[in-house]
Amino acid sequence: MSLCPCQSGKEYDACCGQIISGNQDAPTAEALMRSRYSAYARGAIDHLTNSLHPEHRHDYDPASVEQWANNAEWLKLEIIHTDAGGEQDEQGSVEFIATYREKGITHTHHEQAEFSRLKGKWYFTDGKLVTPGTVRNPNPKVGRNDPCPCGSGKKYKKCCG
Repeated sequence: MSLCPCQSGKEYDACCGQIISGNQDAPTAEALMRSRYSAYARGAIDHLTNSLHPEHRHDYDPASVEQWANNAEWLKLEIIHTDAGGEQDEQGSVEFIATYREKGITHTHHEQAEFSRLKGKWYFTDGKLVTPGTVRNPNPKVGRNDPCPCGSGKKYKKCCG
């Protein structure tokens, strides 16, 4: 037995394996999100197709999804936040960060994923990348001819600029 790629700490067959195999429906939006990550990690492309809401399959490209899943080494899933998506809800969202390695470079995929129920079953409907917020420097802007803030006594343009 092996641990589930979704990092729940459970065995794969007692966690996402049951959802991916179709033996059990995901009880929550987060459980479906975890199973979709595990499907990427395990190359279970059929689950990725089947868990996509039928109304959102018009531009779905299973060949490119399979290529990404198979060419990446899936390292970690981190659930940041869930909003609704419980067993009694009809809509839900899960913010997550998936870390993977592709061509020797480690990447993070930070997404806000949206889910909805259709006939009692959870489906992935859409995902939007979460972009980092703007970082503002609280210090005043240093001009080229101002003294360098490092304290060298030189002009900024001749020192750290």
